[in-house]
Formats: sequence, structure tokens, C-alpha cells
Amino acid sequence: MKIDAIMLDPKDNVVTCVRDVAAGEMVCYRNGDAFLNVDAKENIPFGHKIALEEVAKEAEIYKYGELIGKAMSPIGKGCLVDHKNIYSVPRDYESEYVSEA
Repeated sequence: MKIDAIMLDPKDNVVTCVRDVAAGEMVCYRNGDAFLNVDAKENIPFGHKIALEEVAKEAEIYKYGELIGKAMSPIGKGCLVDHKNIYSVPRDYESEYVSEA
């Protein structure tokens, strides 16, 4: 089966396209052993993210299993996710340090 996008962690609500995708095309990705699809509602350039679900304004966006930002406005399933519709959320890196105890 041809893969069009990569899911980096099962927690992700976006996948990264490995080719240019035209609006109306089916995007195939893999989640574990399952092959899944999402319909592209708009053009998604190579290397960019596509939403796997409806994303509400201020909802969290996950890639790599990590929070990468929040939605500035609603993002439809199958729509482009980029710097124009998400913003970065500062992390508390100090709480993530591993102690050397």
C-alpha cells in the first residue's frame, strides 16, 4: 500500500505528508499495523501537516506525541495545519529535566 503521510506517534492528531497532495485526494497513513485514510480538503505541500480530526479553536495539536501548538482558529479534518493557523505554546522545560540523584 502506498503511504502518503507519516504518523510519528499514535497520540498525534496530524500527519506529515511525504508528497504534495492536491485537494480531493485521499491521504493514506499508518497507525501501528492499521492503514488509515483522510480526505484532503485543500492542497497540502510536501513536508506539511494535515489534520486527522476536526480541531477547535485553542485545541492542542500533537506531533511526535508532543504538544507543538494550539489552533488559532478551527481547523477542519483534512485541512492544512501550519504557522498560519497554529501558535507555539511555551513548555516548562525545567519540569522535564531528569535529576541526577
